[in-house]
Amino acid sequence: MKPTVIVVGADKGGVGKTTIARAVLDFLSLNNIQTRAFDTETPRGTLHRFHPDETMIVDLTSTADQMKIIDTLNSSQAKVSVIDVRAGGLSPALEALDEIGFFDAVKAGEFRFILLHVIGPSIASLDEIAEIAPYMTDANYFMVKNHVNDTTFFEWDPQTHAKYFEDVNTTGEITIPKLGELAYEQVELAGTPYSTFIANQTAEGEPADHSFVLRGYVRTWLARVADEFERVGLLDLINGAGKGR
Repeated sequence: MKPTVIVVGADKGGVGKTTIARAVLDFLSLNNIQTRAFDTETPRGTLHRFHPDETMIVDLTSTADQMKIIDTLNSSQAKVSVIDVRAGGLSPALEALDEIGFFDAVKAGEFRFILLHVIGPSIASLDEIAEIAPYMTDANYFMVKNHVNDTTFFEWDPQTHAKYFEDVNTTGEITIPKLGELAYEQVELAGTPYSTFIANQTAEGEPADHSFVLRGYVRTWLARVADEFERVGLLDLINGAGKGR
């Protein structure tokens, strides 16, 4: 399997990037794909709190930390690396990857690159697309609508669509359904992966005392998210059956 880098990010805050990264890690784990993760929210990462065993906290502006990610892509047993980019850090992260020649390597077929761009419901969020378009030529680029807090996304008219998408080819669009507030809060308090909460276990693997009802809601939500990832062919892209990257 060719090394794959999955970046989850946005330049706008509050769109639920780490929720998506956590769901990706659970999805890949349930499909027996060994994965490692990097949390760029230094010094105290949110993703690291939920997935401490496979997550390293890094500073993407640090050359030493860039080396920890990129220089180990081929040698790591985990052939998929998920990078959860901190709020406001997507454009700088892509610039850094471009500067070190990562996108040239993707174009040459050394690595696969997938961007999950978590967008908000406003035009301001869409302005990010123009910022990142130059880096997306050889990427599998997905727009992710995360319906956190009952977020309502406007429908783009043809003119708006043409304005924002003329410079970037999207591989697809992913819609993440809302997880009810109480279920969401209980998973947050548990501080474990969604799948661990569903299994009614603690982070240490001991039996927990989570609500049957809330575990059911989380199970249904995670299954719907998995359906979305399968619908857009995320596993095929990782395994090389997608956009030839």
